[in-house]
Amino acid sequence: MQNQRWVFKLVIISSFFHLLSQTLAQKPQTACSEADWISLIGFKSRIFKDTTGILSSWIGKDCCGGGWEGIQCNSATGRVTGLLLQRPSDDHALYMKGTLSPSVGNLHFLEVLLISGMKHIGGPIPPSFSNLTLLTQLVMEDNSLQANIPPSLGQLPLLRTLSLAGNNLTGHLPPSFGNFNSKLLQLNLARNSLMGPIPASFSNFLSLEYLDLSHNLMSGLIPLFLGHFQNLTYFDLSNNLFSGPMPNSLCNLTNLMDMSLSQNHLTGRIPDLIGNLRSLNSLSLGLNNFSGQIPQSISRLHNLWYLNLSRNLLSDPLPASLSKGIPSLLSIDLSYNNLNLGIVPEWIRSRQLSSVHLAGCNLKGTLPNFTKPSSLTSVDLSNNYFTNGISSFFANMSSLQNINLSNNLLKSQLSEIKLPDGLSSLDIHSNQLSGSLSAIINDKTSGFLEAIDISSNQISGRIPEFKALNLKLLNIGSNRIEGLIPSSISNLIELERLDISRNKITGTIPTSLGLLVKMQWLDLSVNKLAGRIPESLLGIGGNLRHGNFRANRLCGEIPQGRPYNVFPAAAYAHNLCLCGKPLAPCRGKKLGPATC
Repeated sequence: MQNQRWVFKLVIISSFFHLLSQTLAQKPQTACSEADWISLIGFKSRIFKDTTGILSSWIGKDCCGGGWEGIQCNSATGRVTGLLLQRPSDDHALYMKGTLSPSVGNLHFLEVLLISGMKHIGGPIPPSFSNLTLLTQLVMEDNSLQANIPPSLGQLPLLRTLSLAGNNLTGHLPPSFGNFNSKLLQLNLARNSLMGPIPASFSNFLSLEYLDLSHNLMSGLIPLFLGHFQNLTYFDLSNNLFSGPMPNSLCNLTNLMDMSLSQNHLTGRIPDLIGNLRSLNSLSLGLNNFSGQIPQSISRLHNLWYLNLSRNLLSDPLPASLSKGIPSLLSIDLSYNNLNLGIVPEWIRSRQLSSVHLAGCNLKGTLPNFTKPSSLTSVDLSNNYFTNGISSFFANMSSLQNINLSNNLLKSQLSEIKLPDGLSSLDIHSNQLSGSLSAIINDKTSGFLEAIDISSNQISGRIPEFKALNLKLLNIGSNRIEGLIPSSISNLIELERLDISRNKITGTIPTSLGLLVKMQWLDLSVNKLAGRIPESLLGIGGNLRHGNFRANRLCGEIPQGRPYNVFPAAAYAHNLCLCGKPLAPCRGKKLGPATC
């Protein structure tokens, strides 16, 4: 789906450059219309903070020939035809803050309006925008626009592209949008809080090529008329509350390349006609309540490279035709259905795949031997019943980035495991692994590794010294690890989540832990830690959402600053003599632990 989103953005950008080339080709330049200058100054007056620096170029009276960034004009008439304000990079420090001025609605010759990625432009969309009757592209993505979408926008007769994605818009989709008729090519209202059904008037969008209503609160049945949009190539209704069956009519969309209906409340069977979607590259139906068997016809999708049917109620057997069908397949996810596969099917093991996710498929025996392991980048075989070791499993997986083998019955010494150099995420928690943590974390640990979860095993030894790594998650909880927390833990400057709970850790909490300013989750509970909770931990308080110091031997005053003094009292229970909010007051300030 991501590839098609890029296509959507490239179509918009190319249209902007076409407009720019037409503008520059027309010479000589006529001075900016005073009416348009007044409208633009009205827009600027509503933006009270601009860290992009774009509006600092809006000086003087000539908005066309005066170097005003983001403004395009018709050089013959001096009328503004394009207002293009896009954040120049992904730097979150660059934004505009304010609201949209109704004066923009007075730019009567505007053809393209783009205000994208400014993050903090809020408030409602002014109804006056409906006066922009020459507008062909209206793109206001990734801002903070609020309230309902004005129904009057349906009065824009020439609109071909409408994108209001990534805002805080609420309410129902305006039925007046049906007035766009066959002119509308692209509609993107994703990542808002829109609700209700898809209006019946949308059946007029017979030329629509791109439809994204994902990540909203929309509900009701998926309309049958969507199957009449023969030009549709991208279709995303994921992460909503749609219910009922998947309409057979959707299988008429023979030009469709990407379809996602994932994370809804859809029921019934996957239509047998799905094999008619001969152009389909990506199909995501996960996180629904589809039942029955996977249809045989799915094997006829010769262009399909991504297939996600995870977290449904699909049952055995898998179609025999899959052994020779879907020749372009690169990524498959059948996790968490009612499948009892027993072993990883040979047609999966023998293909050159990049991603194999078969979590919770009742797989048994030893880990599979993939015939072409060098192509694999992501493997999830968690929540199965695999036994024996994993020492040779990673052999020749030179491209592997993510591996999840958690919640199995695997037995192996950590020292026998050789991780691929490019691995970024390792999850092998809840098995029967043993050995020393230093076999995983040492001087040879890859700098690509960002997440390690080896909790709930039988790992022993001490926590090793840490070199500078890019770890964001480290979970070694519920093992048999002893010794101290090394002060070199401060080298893990990217760490966001640390869990060393339920071990046998002794000594004190190192003050250097307070240098990990990105920490969001910290669990040191059920160990043998003694002494104070260091005041230095206030240094990580800004991002910390969870802290647990329960069941240790800690004493002294809890650091009196947020969030430590507002964590629940249970986070500090069963220690020797902690005091101060949220517990009982200490008897005296700046006294030793024994005075609590």
